[in-house]
Amino acid sequence: MPSEKSMRSSLRKQARNQSVRSASRTYVSTAVKAIGREDVPKSESAVRQAIRYLDKAAKRGVIHRNNASRRKSRLMKRLNTLLSIR
Repeated sequence: MPSEKSMRSSLRKQARNQSVRSASRTYVSTAVKAIGREDVPKSESAVRQAIRYLDKAAKRGVIHRNNASRRKSRLMKRLNTLLSIR
């Protein structure tokens, strides 16, 4: 059973990680929606921003680096599909 001090610190870390995870998910969904609207300049900037936040989350250990890499790959695949259509 964890001590009270470790419980408090784990709750602080959990809150911090949750905000980082939520922000990265928001940026990814915004990028996907921008790609869906087929607005190339907004899509490119949204994908760039989402990738930046995924890298930050992976660097902080909130998500695994392979998870971040997989999500970035999927975003780029969608973006490249949009660019090849244009």
